[in-house]
Amino acid sequence: MSHNVSNPKVDAILAKAKRWQAEMLALRAIAQECPLVEDVKWGKPCYTLDGTNVVLIHAFKDYCAFLFMKGALLKNASSLLIQQTENVQSARQIRFTSLDEIMKQKKQVKAHILEAIEVEKAGLKVAFKKPTDYEVPEELQHEFDQDPAFKEAFFALTPGRQRGYLLHFSTAKQSKTRTARIEKAKPAVFEGRGYNEMT
Repeated sequence: MSHNVSNPKVDAILAKAKRWQAEMLALRAIAQECPLVEDVKWGKPCYTLDGTNVVLIHAFKDYCAFLFMKGALLKNASSLLIQQTENVQSARQIRFTSLDEIMKQKKQVKAHILEAIEVEKAGLKVAFKKPTDYEVPEELQHEFDQDPAFKEAFFALTPGRQRGYLLHFSTAKQSKTRTARIEKAKPAVFEGRGYNEMT
């Protein structure tokens, strides 16, 4: 599909949108002014460059937003880019709560999209924190000391899976909860599965 061509799948998504429809149509119009291809990823309108996701439109209860996949690499001179939570390393959002807001900020928003395209063309990558940059909870260290096979299985996981578990374990406030989470995760760790694959 070529630049600036409306994708019928996106037409369908926007036609069904009950909330933020006018705002999402306005965001789409801005994205279509940029040299990107309109696609659908994760059920959301997504704008790509040579098959790589650059920005997508998504809606929540309280706002709709542009999500920049490598937003952490953008300059953010406008201060519009938001990091959703402290654990989000790469993506950044620009949130909107009205059509008026989108129109007022259109110029800065479009500048961010064009900058995101340049970041992609330059092949820049976000430097993700390595699992070693995260603290190992003492309960996990204790488990490693008790069970060397578990330690070996844990460090054989991909860095992303290790990160996911470290975040999952360390966000529990109480020691007994951390221990319970570690126990529950053990079978998945031995099978090489990540926290999101624990079902």
